[in-house]
Amino acid sequence: MARLVHLNGPPGIGKSTLSALHIDRHPGTLNLDIDTLHRLVGGWQNEQTDNWPAVWSLARAMAAAHLDGGHDVVLPQYSATLDQIRGFEELARRHGAGFREIVLLDDRQPAIDRFHHRAATTEDPWVRHHHELVERGGGPVVLGRMYDELMAVVQLLPSATVVPSVPGEPQKTYELLEEALSR
Repeated sequence: MARLVHLNGPPGIGKSTLSALHIDRHPGTLNLDIDTLHRLVGGWQNEQTDNWPAVWSLARAMAAAHLDGGHDVVLPQYSATLDQIRGFEELARRHGAGFREIVLLDDRQPAIDRFHHRAATTEDPWVRHHHELVERGGGPVVLGRMYDELMAVVQLLPSATVVPSVPGEPQKTYELLEEALSR
């Protein structure tokens, strides 16, 4: 049975890295990285352009088509709203697939620090753009709030599996992720 794996976690925790490692080892699995998809819709650099509705419409259609074909989908995306996560679960169910909620976590302050470290060590325009938006919105305060909101949602999802994200060790974290997915 195909499955939709929502790889959740705070920004900068390693969701995109792990989803890329996962698809490299699981041929046919779709890495539905919303950040990558977002960059395919023109105007993403402009704060006044709201591309999110189009991006989510595309993401749902891509997930549905892939699940209908009997293939797994990994969705690396921060989400701290129960409705959105339940929407992912419902999408999987409608297309005859299983659903897993996996949450990558580090402690609160290290998670915030990892977001800043990622922005400081990359030339990726999306990462830099996202970092600038977070900084203008309050930086560590915004990231702390996002972390707290995620933790509150995790408490409401007894089926969620928390996987520790080991700083600087994506391979170790990937092994923990694979172990969690095998259960």
